[in-house]
Amino acid sequence: MKNKTIILVTTTLLACIALFGQAQTTGKKYVMVIHGGAGNILKKNMTAVKEAAYTQALTLALQKGYEQIMSGKTSVDAIQAAIIILEDSPLFNAGKGAVFTHEGRNELDAAIMYGSTLAAGAVAGVTIVKNPISAARLVMEKSGHVMLAGSGADKFAAAAGLEIVDPSYFWTKESWDSFQGVLKADSVKQAQGNMKSMNRGAVNNDSKFGTVGAVALDKAGNLAAGTSTGGMTNKKFGRIGDAPIIGAGTYANNKTAAISCTGWGEFYIRSVAAYDVSALMEYSRMKVAAASKTVLGKIQKLGGTGGLIALDKNGNVATPFNTSGMYRGMISEDGKVEVYMYK
Repeated sequence: MKNKTIILVTTTLLACIALFGQAQTTGKKYVMVIHGGAGNILKKNMTAVKEAAYTQALTLALQKGYEQIMSGKTSVDAIQAAIIILEDSPLFNAGKGAVFTHEGRNELDAAIMYGSTLAAGAVAGVTIVKNPISAARLVMEKSGHVMLAGSGADKFAAAAGLEIVDPSYFWTKESWDSFQGVLKADSVKQAQGNMKSMNRGAVNNDSKFGTVGAVALDKAGNLAAGTSTGGMTNKKFGRIGDAPIIGAGTYANNKTAAISCTGWGEFYIRSVAAYDVSALMEYSRMKVAAASKTVLGKIQKLGGTGGLIALDKNGNVATPFNTSGMYRGMISEDGKVEVYMYK
């Protein structure tokens, strides 16, 4: 594994990425970038075993996507293949490892977009679909719609032949324990009459925003982006974040870049974050790194936290974040994998 992954640890590189993560890479063409969520990710809190597990999962996801690209498949195929690996892993807040709503359920969201045609598909609040990213792709390609939600989206996925699971499949001890801790904090705030907390649920500041996402560039020069998430721990009232909203958490356009976001979704929705990166590139002629950094700065001014990944039509990468860490990785056209976690 050592000869296939690189983890940033030097002081110089730490200083370079500081607040905004890795800047635009030059001299190398990347074909896929993925993220596994941003948040309070600190090396001092990470065991060697857990770090290796995250590295392995991110590396496998990149390799699966890369296989699709190298075999001549589309960037959409690569996105789906990579995100399925992350959805199937209990390490991330998507699919198997999704967080719990206030009612103790797992409600999953996902979106995918193809930069060549601007076709897009999304599902929100699904509860029995094993791989929501696959459902999002079916919405894009088979439904004539862009977004389906709730029981309707579940029924659509089942009718289309996707793998359906009992809701208990998504349960993991780590997510459940985190949920219990947030419930306790929320009950205290409600007892104190904090209506803001009652409306959106308490936020666990010690947890990561474990949304997963991928952006890819295929041999035909077409970009795609995808994002999948379990949302926010203790979310209430059918809350939906930015991940399944095209232009907010997910966007791809061959003219500019493919973008997938992770973080406090309400701020990304208000900022139309993913599309804003593309718009700055198209209309202000910004490079992908500058556009991504600018958008994250806007989010931070509003009070939002998180990060994003972006890949432009020339294979340049940006991975800014304003949290203490973000699980992220990339693979170049020569098959070299890089995985990063910390600042």
